[in-house]
Amino acid sequence: MMAVEELQAITQRCQALQEDAFKGEDFDLFQSAGQRCLEEGHVAQVLEIIQDEKNKIIIKCMGWNLVGPVVRCIQRYQQENEKQEDCLRILDHMVQLCNPKELLLGLLEEVEEARGEKIPPVILLLLQPLQTVLMKLGDKKAYSVGLAFSTLMNRISTLPVPYTKEQIQEDQHGLCRCCSTLVTFAKPFVAEVVKSQEYNKELKSELLKFCFSCLKYPLLRAQLDRISEGTEEHPLRLFATDILDFLWLLGEPLSKVFLQHGSTDWILDEQDLSQDDRLYSADSLACLAYLLFVHYIGMDYFPLVFSPSFLLQCNMAHIEMLLKRTEESMLSKGLDLFENSLLRVEDYSLLHQYLEIKSFLSVPEDLVKVMTLCPIEHLRKKSLNILQLYVDKFDAEGKYKLFRCLLKTSNHAGVEGYIIQNIKNQIDLSLKSRHGSKWFSGPRLIPLLRTVLSLPEGTETDLLQNSDRIMAALNLLRYLIIKDPEHENQTEIWTELTGIERDFLKPLRMGLNMSKAHYEAKITSTKESRRESHNNKTVCTITAGGKTLPNMTPEMQLQVLQSALFTFDLIESVLARVEELIEVKGKPTKEEQVA
Repeated sequence: MMAVEELQAITQRCQALQEDAFKGEDFDLFQSAGQRCLEEGHVAQVLEIIQDEKNKIIIKCMGWNLVGPVVRCIQRYQQENEKQEDCLRILDHMVQLCNPKELLLGLLEEVEEARGEKIPPVILLLLQPLQTVLMKLGDKKAYSVGLAFSTLMNRISTLPVPYTKEQIQEDQHGLCRCCSTLVTFAKPFVAEVVKSQEYNKELKSELLKFCFSCLKYPLLRAQLDRISEGTEEHPLRLFATDILDFLWLLGEPLSKVFLQHGSTDWILDEQDLSQDDRLYSADSLACLAYLLFVHYIGMDYFPLVFSPSFLLQCNMAHIEMLLKRTEESMLSKGLDLFENSLLRVEDYSLLHQYLEIKSFLSVPEDLVKVMTLCPIEHLRKKSLNILQLYVDKFDAEGKYKLFRCLLKTSNHAGVEGYIIQNIKNQIDLSLKSRHGSKWFSGPRLIPLLRTVLSLPEGTETDLLQNSDRIMAALNLLRYLIIKDPEHENQTEIWTELTGIERDFLKPLRMGLNMSKAHYEAKITSTKESRRESHNNKTVCTITAGGKTLPNMTPEMQLQVLQSALFTFDLIESVLARVEELIEVKGKPTKEEQVA
């Protein structure tokens, strides 16, 4: 009981002192004795001293020093209800009596020092005391409220964001609970601004910073799809709804923020943005657009006067930012936002002039990177579907220019093959139309055909690596020869035929012969090596498509080589058919007319 006696002694000695008479030694002795009392379990005795009316001035001046020991005591005695209740009473009494500014710093220090699994319990414990203390600061609270939000978000941002349905429901790391409590914590400050905005500009600014920091984390990284029908609402969806409600209540029109920042590349120069505007990060604004246009959270506050093409234009900056990220949560949000923005736009309604806006060309290029480089299969597949959706929205000239751009920038044979198939479809529509498109027939089609019907490196082109592109180009050429007879020549393919034979067909034939001879020799060599070694498990290496494949047995090596040879045979069969059709000069049989 020595610690209790020391605490009683220091409090009795200080009872006779005025507020301005306390010395540093008094603070140290009070904190040391109080901390030891709590650590030794004498909680009831400390509560009695705190509640003693004679010690009111002492607690007001020095009580905040015990915040840390009290918080640790509450956590230590979780299994001892009586002691924990006494600790909570001590904390409550300190909130009522202590100097608010000093107590605020003590509380925030405890939040700042929390780490790992201790973060949620500390935050959940101290938010109510923090709110009470901040409300005591009156009209001068804006800076302190901002400091509190900053400290809280700094700690919360270290918590993992639950992603799967099971993780969200379990909330193992406490993020969902912290977010829910943050809303309750913020409500009285928002209400204060709503009551008299003219006199609370600083507080409004701090609350807006908080709202936009929540959009950046955790909402941008959260999976916000509904958990399932018949279950409780998704906690982070509720949090998102509350944050957008706050923005509206704080007098921040969502359309103003969205329009100013969603398209700064064409509406505003960065220098035109105010100091407050620069506080809104690209991440936060991308999340705002995602919540509005994918989940329709906050859409009641958004005016319905903008055209779908204009909203797509505004969203492209957000989509571009999200598609450049590597995290699944970011990429999926970028794809969802792009898809939902496109679905509002009618097919053929996007004018080719939109491609003069930088993001309208850079976004499909980013989409191609997701299609070809992303390790997550469902995102790759979704990217391909969205690319087709994007193509469908443009007018004929827009499609034409987009195809030319993607053929130059994709650097991926599979994507190039896909674009060539799209070109074939557009030519087909043009040929079937009474008034064919001038972009997919006649002289304007020729530059596009020259790009398609060519080998990137002539006879040295790696045919295996470029097989998808080559097959698509051959099928396009075969289609043109059959569907556009020489006497009609709507696509002017027959006018270009001499150049196509020189620059595409003859180099391709030569390259095929060389490649087949090379791979046939490799197969023969491998079979001989296998016979000599009498061991099919011998490890060897092989290069195919310009890449060194992992070590493999001769049997596996033979399978790869034969697969390559099969690809060459496919190319050769289509090439032979094209050469045959050219020879008969556009006089197809009835069978050939069904292409």
